[in-house]
Amino acid sequence: MVNLSSLNFFHNLRADLKNRQFAVIGLGRFGRAVAFTLHKQGYDVLCIDSDEAKVAQILSDRIATHARQLDSTQPSALREAGVFEQDTVIVAIGNYVQESIITTLNLKEGGVRHVVAKASSEIHMKLLQKVGADHVVFPEHEMGCALARSLTKPGILDRFELDPEHSIVEVITPEQFVGKTISELRLRSNYGLNVLAVSQDGKFEINPPPTKRLEKGSAMVVIGANHCINRLPV
Repeated sequence: MVNLSSLNFFHNLRADLKNRQFAVIGLGRFGRAVAFTLHKQGYDVLCIDSDEAKVAQILSDRIATHARQLDSTQPSALREAGVFEQDTVIVAIGNYVQESIITTLNLKEGGVRHVVAKASSEIHMKLLQKVGADHVVFPEHEMGCALARSLTKPGILDRFELDPEHSIVEVITPEQFVGKTISELRLRSNYGLNVLAVSQDGKFEINPPPTKRLEKGSAMVVIGANHCINRLPV
């Protein structure tokens, strides 16, 4: 879900992204995935963990540019490893609340501009925000919500929440809509929704005309209130 603090964070993050250096602290599944993706995209990544075996595995798998075994709750260790010099640091120690909070505090006090932290609970998330985390992610919660929605609304392929009451969703075109044009469906008056795109031969047509006829097996991207989206026959 997008909120003002997230918008400000990502707006600030855009500056000088080409030369940005990243550090990932905590090399569990989440931390490894973040490091792997950043490294694959060509960014310089410094990986940190207190477990020497995980550090060795990261280097063996060539997932990171550099990797160090250290205790991130110790500011001196972070400083010596050059972590405070990184532009963006991801704290992926989600299951160890105390270590996660202390590490986040150390990073902000050490002058790191952008600190992203993983939370394991609502309380953990609030504490991370209190000690200065610039952006907090709660992947287990988000994945759980997404799974519940997909089980109850299997026709919804993807969802982007604009706020607690409005979303953009990609849906399989309902059977009742197949063969009809967008104007014939009158989605705005009947459902309170606007069509942003419709798939055509594996590609999306953005801002389709009212005369666009929907085909079987196609998908549509619509925007509107969640209670209106829930009324779609998907």
